[in-house]
Amino acid sequence: MAQLEGYYFSAALSCTFLVSCLLFSAFSRALREPYMDEIFHLPQAQRYCEGRFSLSQWDPMITTLPGLYLVSVGVVKPASWLLGWSEHVICSIGVLRFVNLLFSVGNFYLLYLLFRKVQPRNKDLGLAWILWFHVSSDQHHLGGLLCRTPHCTEVQ
Repeated sequence: MAQLEGYYFSAALSCTFLVSCLLFSAFSRALREPYMDEIFHLPQAQRYCEGRFSLSQWDPMITTLPGLYLVSVGVVKPASWLLGWSEHVICSIGVLRFVNLLFSVGNFYLLYLLFRKVQPRNKDLGLAWILWFHVSSDQHHLGGLLCRTPHCTEVQ
C-alpha cells in the first residue's frame, strides 16, 4: 500500500488541478471585471507586469508587500517570451488570475507534505481545500506560511 501513495498523490494533485482549472474557467467567464480586492491588486499587478516598479506608481490602498506582483512578473514574463504572447495578453486579468491558481496547486502539495509530517501513520489526505481565483495575495501568503511550517513542527 505504501508504494501506491505516490500514485494516489499524483492522481489527487492532477484531479485538484483539473477541477481548479474548470472552476477557474467558469469564474473568469462570469467575472470579467475586477472583483472584491482585485480593484486594488489587479492594476498594481498590471503596472508591475508592464515593468513600472516605481514607488510613485504604488497604490496607497494596498497594505501588503509586493511579493505577489514580483512573483507574477517572474511567472508571466518568461511565459510571454516562450509563447510569443503580447504584453496586452500576458498582463490580462485572466493570466494574472491564473498565477493564483498555480499558487493554489503548489499549496496543495505543501499541505500534503505538512499532513504527512504531522500524521505520518495516517495516509488519508483529508484537506479542507479553498480555491481562490482572483488576483489577491491570499494564496501567495498561504504558500509562504506553509513553507515555514515544517520548521515549527520539528520535535526538539
